[in-house]
Amino acid sequence: MAAFEKKVKNFIEEQQLIEEGDRLLIACSGGVDSMGLVHFFIHFRKHWKVDLYVAHVDHMLRGEVSYEDRLFVERFCKENNLPVFSTSIPIPAILEKEGGNSQAICRRERYAYFDEIMKQHNINKLVTAHHADDQLETMLMSLARAGSVNGFKGIAAKRPFSVGMVIRPFLAVTKEEIKEYLEEKGGTFREDASNLKDDYTRNRFRHHIIPLLKKENSQVAIHAAELAQNLQQDDECLNELAESRFSSVVEKAGDRFVLHIRQFLKEPLALQRRIILILLNYLYHHLDGKNFAISSKIMDLCKSQEGNAMIYLPEPYIAARSYDIISFFKLRTSKKEEPQTIEIGKWHDFNGFRLYIEKLPHDVSVQNEAIAYFFNASTIAFPLRVRTRKERDRIQLKGMQDPKRLSRLFIDEKIPLIERDGWPILVDSNDEILAVLGVRVNHRFSKTRRMDDDMVMFIEKISDNK
Repeated sequence: MAAFEKKVKNFIEEQQLIEEGDRLLIACSGGVDSMGLVHFFIHFRKHWKVDLYVAHVDHMLRGEVSYEDRLFVERFCKENNLPVFSTSIPIPAILEKEGGNSQAICRRERYAYFDEIMKQHNINKLVTAHHADDQLETMLMSLARAGSVNGFKGIAAKRPFSVGMVIRPFLAVTKEEIKEYLEEKGGTFREDASNLKDDYTRNRFRHHIIPLLKKENSQVAIHAAELAQNLQQDDECLNELAESRFSSVVEKAGDRFVLHIRQFLKEPLALQRRIILILLNYLYHHLDGKNFAISSKIMDLCKSQEGNAMIYLPEPYIAARSYDIISFFKLRTSKKEEPQTIEIGKWHDFNGFRLYIEKLPHDVSVQNEAIAYFFNASTIAFPLRVRTRKERDRIQLKGMQDPKRLSRLFIDEKIPLIERDGWPILVDSNDEILAVLGVRVNHRFSKTRRMDDDMVMFIEKISDNK
């Protein structure tokens, strides 16, 4: 077995890229890399007992020349009895309509076509010809853009795609090795003239930076591939540890996430960043290169546990620190809620709390986890309403001579600043504050029933599973 084939075969087996019976769709542009990939799998398809298919996309960016690439791939597949799927996608027309980055749009449309083929023909793996030089370029480009480990991990040997996976068996070999292998096989390929231009970032790295590195060490691309593989393995292990620690540091509370700063700071820094990235993934699902900058801002927010602070995350979220917790939630409009009149004998929901008021006698044992408060109806002016706070609001608490300002109560109870304006407050018809739901009730209420009490109020915090 040739050294090249042995190296690729070992990499495939180490990374568990192929299983017996796989149906492989090889993405083939007609260039040296993808033609080398097709030749390799023609040679090994009986060894792994796999079914081979080839897919080609003409992006129509080079007119007749790119169409000839399509014909070249189709002719090769016909001569070698390989099923081929090919299409022409009018990228110039799409660019004219949408604008944007041509390479990004080409990739989007190309992979959408691969996805369609895999679904239609029950193909479980897409195979691409990314190699060690591509890995080196990707890592350096990522380093130039930002300093995140996530970006510097480079191209993964496999990842989920469509109805299966995308795999990259050539990551362990260089472009030069692929070219030599194809020549040994007597294979031919098509040159893409656009690869010679410096219009694209990758081409500039390929033409000007990579050659300098290879002058220092001809094996630099292989070293980059090995480094990427080690980083990916280490990162996978650390991510698993972060996942296992996540629930002890972050909790889901209603429509928000709450990070407990004290517990968070006990974790190693490597896990702290990953815990934040897991949290951001819950919020956004995908943020690309913004993750590192956002996580750094959140880390800075955790450096103090005194008072309140807030940062605006990418829309529509806010991170608000209140003492030793940080709440992550969607930014709401500042529109004031209209006061809502309370109907006796009916449950009402208010911003994370439920309220129920009823005449006695009443079976208080059936009210879930609600807290019961008893009161004398003759001491309160009906009807009752729930509103949000006003300037100079005060509540008369039991045992206090003077009413307490709500602004002070919120501080003492460590209610996050961002939540105070929307907090539900129960008042009577004279606008006297009877309760700050879930926080305190005024002096007219008691948790034990007294002789003249004839009504009961239940306040229940709404949990996530309700």
